[in-house]
Amino acid sequence: MADTMGHTASATDNMTRNTSVALGIVLLGLAPQIFELVWSLGTLVGLGAGRGPLQVVTAHLTALVTSVPSLIAVLAAVPGMILSYFSPGSAAAAAKSTLSSDELLALIYSYPLFAVAILTLFVRIRAPQDYIGGVVLMAVALFALWASSDLQGMHGFSFGAGTAPRMFGVLLVALSANIALTGLLHEGAGLSHYSWRGPLFVSAAIIFFALAIRPLGLVVTAFSSFLIAAIGSHETTWLEAVIVGACLTLGCAILFPYILGLPMPMFPRFLIQ
Repeated sequence: MADTMGHTASATDNMTRNTSVALGIVLLGLAPQIFELVWSLGTLVGLGAGRGPLQVVTAHLTALVTSVPSLIAVLAAVPGMILSYFSPGSAAAAAKSTLSSDELLALIYSYPLFAVAILTLFVRIRAPQDYIGGVVLMAVALFALWASSDLQGMHGFSFGAGTAPRMFGVLLVALSANIALTGLLHEGAGLSHYSWRGPLFVSAAIIFFALAIRPLGLVVTAFSSFLIAAIGSHETTWLEAVIVGACLTLGCAILFPYILGLPMPMFPRFLIQ
Protein backbone atom coordinates (compact mmCIF):
# COMPACT_ATOMS: atom_id res chain seq x y z
CA MET A 1 0.00 0.00 0.00
CA ALA A 2 2.87 2.36 0.84
CA ASP A 3 4.34 1.55 -2.55
CA THR A 4 1.06 2.39 -4.27
CA MET A 5 0.75 5.65 -2.37
CA GLY A 6 4.35 6.52 -3.25
CA HIS A 7 3.75 5.91 -6.95
CA THR A 8 0.53 7.93 -6.82
CA ALA A 9 2.27 10.86 -5.12
CA SER A 10 5.11 10.70 -7.67
CA ALA A 11 2.64 10.70 -10.58
CA THR A 12 0.79 13.65 -9.05
CA ASP A 13 4.03 15.61 -8.60
CA ASN A 14 5.02 14.84 -12.19
CA MET A 15 1.61 16.00 -13.50
CA THR A 16 1.83 19.20 -11.46
CA ARG A 17 5.33 19.87 -12.78
CA ASN A 18 4.24 19.21 -16.36
CA THR A 19 1.26 21.54 -15.96
CA SER A 20 3.56 24.34 -14.78
CA VAL A 21 5.91 23.76 -17.72
CA ALA A 22 2.96 23.69 -20.16
CA LEU A 23 1.61 26.98 -18.81
CA GLY A 24 5.07 28.49 -19.18
CA ILE A 25 5.22 27.36 -22.82
CA VAL A 26 1.77 28.87 -23.47
CA LEU A 27 3.01 32.20 -22.07
CA LEU A 28 6.10 31.86 -24.27
CA GLY A 29 3.78 31.35 -27.24
CA LEU A 30 2.04 34.63 -26.39
CA ALA A 31 5.25 36.53 -25.56
CA PRO A 32 5.35 38.72 -28.73
CA GLN A 33 1.70 39.67 -28.28
CA ILE A 34 2.25 40.48 -24.60
CA PHE A 35 5.36 42.50 -25.45
CA GLU A 36 3.46 44.56 -28.02
CA LEU A 37 0.68 45.12 -25.49
CA VAL A 38 3.16 46.41 -22.90
CA TRP A 39 4.86 48.55 -25.57
CA SER A 40 1.50 49.99 -26.64
CA LEU A 41 0.92 51.33 -23.12
CA GLY A 42 3.48 53.99 -23.99
CA THR A 43 1.10 55.45 -26.57
CA LEU A 44 -1.26 56.39 -23.73
CA VAL A 45 1.31 58.86 -22.39
CA GLY A 46 2.61 60.01 -25.76
CA LEU A 47 5.70 57.75 -25.91
CA GLY A 48 6.09 56.24 -29.34
CA ALA A 49 3.53 55.67 -32.06
CA GLY A 50 1.49 52.71 -33.16
CA ARG A 51 -1.57 50.80 -32.07
CA GLY A 52 -3.16 51.45 -28.71
CA PRO A 53 -3.63 48.69 -26.09
CA LEU A 54 -7.24 48.00 -27.07
CA GLN A 55 -6.32 47.73 -30.74
CA VAL A 56 -3.46 45.35 -29.91
CA VAL A 57 -5.64 43.06 -27.80
CA THR A 58 -8.47 43.03 -30.36
CA ALA A 59 -6.16 42.42 -33.31
CA HIS A 60 -4.29 39.52 -31.71
CA LEU A 61 -7.39 37.85 -30.29
CA THR A 62 -9.01 38.07 -33.72
CA ALA A 63 -5.85 36.70 -35.38
CA LEU A 64 -5.68 33.74 -32.99
CA VAL A 65 -9.25 32.80 -33.94
CA THR A 66 -9.26 33.58 -37.67
CA SER A 67 -5.95 31.75 -38.27
CA VAL A 68 -7.50 28.39 -37.35
CA PRO A 69 -8.72 27.60 -40.93
CA SER A 70 -5.26 28.44 -42.28
CA LEU A 71 -3.70 26.20 -39.63
CA ILE A 72 -5.96 23.32 -40.65
CA ALA A 73 -5.05 23.87 -44.31
CA VAL A 74 -1.33 23.75 -43.52
CA LEU A 75 -1.66 20.63 -41.36
CA ALA A 76 -3.66 18.91 -44.10
CA ALA A 77 -1.05 19.73 -46.75
CA VAL A 78 1.74 17.43 -47.82
CA PRO A 79 5.26 18.16 -46.42
CA GLY A 80 6.27 19.89 -49.65
CA MET A 81 3.40 22.35 -49.32
CA ILE A 82 4.30 23.00 -45.69
CA LEU A 83 7.87 23.85 -46.68
CA SER A 84 6.71 25.96 -49.61
CA TYR A 85 4.56 28.00 -47.22
CA PHE A 86 7.71 29.82 -46.19
CA SER A 87 8.82 30.54 -49.77
CA PRO A 88 7.35 33.16 -52.11
CA GLY A 89 6.46 32.18 -55.64
CA SER A 90 4.27 29.21 -54.69
CA ALA A 91 0.58 28.52 -54.29
CA ALA A 92 1.08 28.64 -50.54
CA ALA A 93 2.62 32.08 -50.88
CA ALA A 94 -0.59 33.34 -52.45
CA ALA A 95 -2.50 32.11 -49.41
CA LYS A 96 0.10 33.61 -47.11
CA SER A 97 -0.19 37.00 -48.77
CA THR A 98 -3.85 37.18 -47.76
CA LEU A 99 -2.98 36.85 -44.06
CA SER A 100 -2.13 39.80 -41.84
CA SER A 101 1.10 39.97 -39.85
CA ASP A 102 -0.84 39.14 -36.67
CA GLU A 103 -2.36 36.05 -38.29
CA LEU A 104 1.06 34.92 -39.53
CA LEU A 105 2.43 35.38 -36.01
CA ALA A 106 -0.31 33.12 -34.64
CA LEU A 107 0.16 30.56 -37.41
CA ILE A 108 3.96 30.38 -37.51
CA TYR A 109 4.88 31.12 -33.88
CA SER A 110 2.05 30.75 -31.38
CA TYR A 111 0.19 27.66 -32.60
CA PRO A 112 3.30 25.39 -32.78
CA LEU A 113 4.20 26.35 -29.20
CA PHE A 114 0.62 25.73 -28.08
CA ALA A 115 0.92 22.24 -29.62
CA VAL A 116 4.16 21.65 -27.68
CA ALA A 117 2.42 22.81 -24.47
CA ILE A 118 -0.39 20.30 -25.01
CA LEU A 119 2.14 17.54 -25.71
CA THR A 120 3.99 18.44 -22.51
CA LEU A 121 0.94 17.48 -20.43
CA PHE A 122 1.11 13.86 -21.62
CA VAL A 123 4.83 13.06 -21.53
CA ARG A 124 7.37 12.34 -18.83
CA ILE A 125 10.16 14.92 -18.83
CA ARG A 126 13.35 13.07 -17.88
CA ALA A 127 15.73 16.01 -18.34
CA PRO A 128 13.86 19.29 -17.68
CA GLN A 129 16.86 21.48 -18.51
CA ASP A 130 17.27 19.92 -21.97
CA TYR A 131 13.55 19.86 -22.70
CA ILE A 132 12.80 23.44 -21.70
CA GLY A 133 16.02 24.71 -23.31
CA GLY A 134 15.04 22.99 -26.56
CA VAL A 135 11.57 24.54 -26.46
CA VAL A 136 13.00 28.04 -25.88
CA LEU A 137 15.40 27.62 -28.81
CA MET A 138 12.47 26.44 -30.90
CA ALA A 139 10.58 29.62 -29.97
CA VAL A 140 13.53 31.74 -31.14
CA ALA A 141 13.62 29.86 -34.45
CA LEU A 142 9.87 30.15 -35.00
CA PHE A 143 10.01 33.88 -34.26
CA ALA A 144 12.80 34.24 -36.84
CA LEU A 145 10.64 32.41 -39.40
CA TRP A 146 7.76 34.77 -38.72
CA ALA A 147 9.98 37.87 -38.82
CA SER A 148 11.37 36.83 -42.21
CA SER A 149 8.02 35.74 -43.66
CA ASP A 150 7.59 38.99 -45.62
CA LEU A 151 11.13 39.01 -47.02
CA GLN A 152 11.86 37.94 -50.58
CA GLY A 153 12.81 34.28 -50.98
CA MET A 154 14.66 32.39 -53.70
CA HIS A 155 13.94 32.97 -57.38
CA GLY A 156 15.63 30.22 -59.33
CA PHE A 157 19.20 30.01 -58.04
CA SER A 158 19.17 33.59 -56.74
CA PHE A 159 19.06 34.02 -52.97
CA GLY A 160 16.65 36.61 -51.62
CA ALA A 161 16.84 38.59 -48.38
CA GLY A 162 14.68 36.03 -46.57
CA THR A 163 16.46 32.88 -47.76
CA ALA A 164 19.22 32.73 -45.13
CA PRO A 165 16.97 33.57 -42.13
CA ARG A 166 14.52 30.85 -43.19
CA MET A 167 17.25 28.28 -43.78
CA PHE A 168 18.83 28.93 -40.39
CA GLY A 169 15.38 29.12 -38.76
CA VAL A 170 14.35 25.70 -40.11
CA LEU A 171 17.72 24.25 -39.10
CA LEU A 172 17.37 25.67 -35.59
CA VAL A 173 13.83 24.26 -35.31
CA ALA A 174 15.20 20.80 -36.15
CA LEU A 175 18.11 21.08 -33.72
CA SER A 176 15.96 22.44 -30.90
CA ALA A 177 13.38 19.67 -31.44
CA ASN A 178 16.22 17.16 -31.14
CA ILE A 179 17.36 18.75 -27.86
CA ALA A 180 13.82 18.69 -26.49
CA LEU A 181 13.43 15.04 -27.56
CA THR A 182 16.65 14.23 -25.71
CA GLY A 183 15.04 15.67 -22.59
CA LEU A 184 12.18 13.19 -22.98
CA LEU A 185 14.23 10.07 -23.78
CA HIS A 186 17.27 10.34 -21.52
CA GLU A 187 17.71 11.14 -17.85
CA GLY A 188 19.41 14.45 -17.28
CA ALA A 189 19.81 17.53 -15.12
CA GLY A 190 16.86 19.29 -13.58
CA LEU A 191 16.29 23.01 -13.85
CA SER A 192 19.11 24.96 -12.28
CA HIS A 193 18.60 28.26 -10.47
CA TYR A 194 18.05 31.09 -12.92
CA SER A 195 18.57 34.74 -12.14
CA TRP A 196 16.30 37.21 -13.93
CA ARG A 197 18.36 40.23 -12.96
CA GLY A 198 20.77 40.08 -15.91
CA PRO A 199 18.22 39.55 -18.71
CA LEU A 200 15.85 42.07 -17.11
CA PHE A 201 18.32 44.97 -17.06
CA VAL A 202 19.88 44.09 -20.43
CA SER A 203 16.38 44.09 -21.98
CA ALA A 204 15.63 47.38 -20.22
CA ALA A 205 18.85 48.85 -21.66
CA ILE A 206 17.89 47.77 -25.19
CA ILE A 207 14.39 49.23 -24.86
CA PHE A 208 15.80 52.47 -23.42
CA PHE A 209 18.25 52.76 -26.32
CA ALA A 210 15.46 52.26 -28.87
CA LEU A 211 13.25 54.90 -27.24
CA ALA A 212 15.91 57.47 -26.40
CA ILE A 213 18.27 57.45 -29.39
CA ARG A 214 16.34 60.15 -31.30
CA PRO A 215 15.53 62.65 -28.51
CA LEU A 216 18.75 62.19 -26.47
CA GLY A 217 21.31 61.38 -29.17
CA LEU A 218 23.93 58.63 -29.41
CA VAL A 219 26.34 59.87 -26.74
CA VAL A 220 23.87 60.16 -23.86
CA THR A 221 21.84 57.12 -24.90
CA ALA A 222 24.78 54.75 -25.39
CA PHE A 223 26.39 55.71 -22.08
CA SER A 224 23.11 55.47 -20.15
CA SER A 225 22.20 52.15 -21.78
CA PHE A 226 25.53 50.64 -20.76
CA LEU A 227 25.05 51.74 -17.15
CA ILE A 228 21.53 50.27 -17.10
CA ALA A 229 22.86 46.96 -18.43
CA ALA A 230 25.67 47.02 -15.86
CA ILE A 231 23.11 46.93 -13.03
CA GLY A 232 22.31 43.37 -14.16
CA SER A 233 25.54 42.01 -12.65
CA HIS A 234 26.26 41.59 -8.95
CA GLU A 235 29.96 42.06 -9.72
CA THR A 236 29.56 45.57 -11.13
CA THR A 237 31.83 48.23 -9.67
CA TRP A 238 30.66 51.68 -10.69
CA LEU A 239 34.08 53.19 -11.31
CA GLU A 240 34.90 50.44 -13.80
CA ALA A 241 31.41 50.66 -15.33
CA VAL A 242 31.75 54.41 -15.90
CA ILE A 243 35.22 54.04 -17.46
CA VAL A 244 34.19 51.15 -19.74
CA GLY A 245 30.94 52.92 -20.62
CA ALA A 246 32.80 56.09 -21.57
CA CYS A 247 35.22 54.11 -23.78
CA LEU A 248 32.38 52.23 -25.49
CA THR A 249 30.44 55.45 -26.02
CA LEU A 250 33.49 57.06 -27.61
CA GLY A 251 33.88 54.02 -29.85
CA CYS A 252 30.21 54.18 -30.89
CA ALA A 253 30.47 57.92 -31.54
CA ILE A 254 33.33 57.26 -33.98
CA LEU A 255 32.07 53.98 -35.48
CA PHE A 256 28.46 54.73 -36.41
CA PRO A 257 28.53 58.24 -37.91
CA TYR A 258 32.07 58.35 -39.32
CA ILE A 259 33.16 54.79 -40.20
CA LEU A 260 29.76 53.27 -41.07
CA GLY A 261 28.25 56.56 -42.22
CA LEU A 262 24.97 56.07 -40.34
CA PRO A 263 23.02 59.33 -39.83
CA MET A 264 22.62 59.13 -36.06
CA PRO A 265 22.01 62.21 -33.89
CA MET A 266 25.01 62.64 -31.60
CA PHE A 267 23.64 64.96 -28.90
CA PRO A 268 20.24 65.65 -27.26
CA ARG A 269 17.74 67.41 -29.48
CA PHE A 270 17.22 70.31 -27.07
CA LEU A 271 20.97 71.12 -27.12
CA ILE A 272 21.12 71.16 -30.92
CA GLN A 273 18.01 73.32 -31.25
